[in-house]
Amino acid sequence: MQNKLTQTEINNIVWKACDSLRPVMGSGSYKDYILTLLFVKYLSDVWKEKGNQYRLKYPNDEKMVERQLRRERFLLPEESSFDYLYNNRNESNIGELIDIALTKLEDENRSKLAMVFRSISFNSETAFGPTKQRNQILKNLLMDLYALDLQPSHLLDNDVIGDSYEYLIAKFAGEAGKKAGEFYTPSEVSTLLAKLMDAQPGDRICDPACGSGSLLIKVANEIDGKNYALYGQENNGSTWALARMNMFLHEQDNAVIEWGDTLNHPQLKEKDSLMKFDIVVANPPFSLDKWGAEAAAADEFNRFHRGIPPKSKGDYAFISHMIETTYEDKGKVGVIVPHGVLFRGSSEGKIREQLINENLLEAVIGLPANLFYGTGIPAAILIFNKAKGKNKDVLFIDASNDFDNGKNQNKLNEKHIQKIVEEYKKFKSLKPITTEEGEVLTDKFSYRATLKDIQNNEYNLNIPRYIDTFEEEEEVDIKEVYNEIVTLKSQLAETEKKMEDYLKELNLI
Repeated sequence: MQNKLTQTEINNIVWKACDSLRPVMGSGSYKDYILTLLFVKYLSDVWKEKGNQYRLKYPNDEKMVERQLRRERFLLPEESSFDYLYNNRNESNIGELIDIALTKLEDENRSKLAMVFRSISFNSETAFGPTKQRNQILKNLLMDLYALDLQPSHLLDNDVIGDSYEYLIAKFAGEAGKKAGEFYTPSEVSTLLAKLMDAQPGDRICDPACGSGSLLIKVANEIDGKNYALYGQENNGSTWALARMNMFLHEQDNAVIEWGDTLNHPQLKEKDSLMKFDIVVANPPFSLDKWGAEAAAADEFNRFHRGIPPKSKGDYAFISHMIETTYEDKGKVGVIVPHGVLFRGSSEGKIREQLINENLLEAVIGLPANLFYGTGIPAAILIFNKAKGKNKDVLFIDASNDFDNGKNQNKLNEKHIQKIVEEYKKFKSLKPITTEEGEVLTDKFSYRATLKDIQNNEYNLNIPRYIDTFEEEEEVDIKEVYNEIVTLKSQLAETEKKMEDYLKELNLI
């Protein structure tokens, strides 16, 4: 019986393949080439296994085999298969052959892969250098990935390739540093937000700044079965392509991922109106500069009726868009933001005040610092809920001290995530615990704030205003400390006297 490939084995082989590209380009570029070839390798191996299965079922009837294959999730032209490219790895035009393979793969699967490979070329001298060097690099890549057998029956887990894809995206994000936020939200943060959203069967779910699509996939994974609809929009062309491939690898074939600037050119529309969703989640770029404030007053969808955010900080522009794209009376928003969103004044303060007075804000969750690639600042999760009803309280959670130290980034583990989620669930189901005088109790982890509490703080949501995280210092016994100092001095004098006697015996003094 053949040993099945594990997640770690696949990850190691593919990560080693990256060595061929590191000398000639940065991770911001080579991730696109590696992940594209990994995608083609997986599709090719799936196609090969399906073909073998049909040949066993219909021996000597290749036409029937071909007919059955055309009913599969995708079609793979022979010239687009990884084996074809590998067999031609020594050709002088191998870069051109790969580009042709990608074009044909798109053409045969337009509904799922249209324009996914439009921004990438394996025949680029700019990317790979002179022809001889380019050919050698591509040959090495093909040889490295050829060692992987990604046929489903050879994989330990049905989702192992999708998970490896996520692993590579995370590794690239770690190398890319500050730019990584454009395409990746750390897995554990996505998991936390997905669990907080608690999506249900039948929900329509959207991420208007979806990056590589990992957050959308996490939200979907919390739902039993496939009864949901996923939508996303991404502004960066190569990242949009990653999202489309990522959805395909996770068998989210029906996900609608649009390309374009969400704030200035929203693409998810129904007739002349913005599409509405049950759940909207996002990790938008923090404090985006030049987000389009100059055109916001004339926005055809009236998304900024609560106020126009400052032109140098687009946080509330994304929040406004997200809230306006949820269903009335039941829509829910979960958004990751920098802490400045909680307390900055001016137009942001006015927007924040109106959102609170409309009873939309449900929770403010402070996260540990250094969780995100490229920035060490702490972030927060804001949850808005159009189904709050008569409950006007807001839950504050301070999870800033709950993390595992990492070499480059801090991490949330399962217990940290569970602790936050359980606290949020308790808030939704229980009344606040109070003293006999009616004062709401807090355990230095969470606090249930009333609207009056927030108004008394002038709509400032800075978490320390609601949760006292001050740790009392242990009382110092001055007399005891003094006695210890006297004892230490006595011991030091005795030691110095002994040392002096030894030095005299040795005639050193």
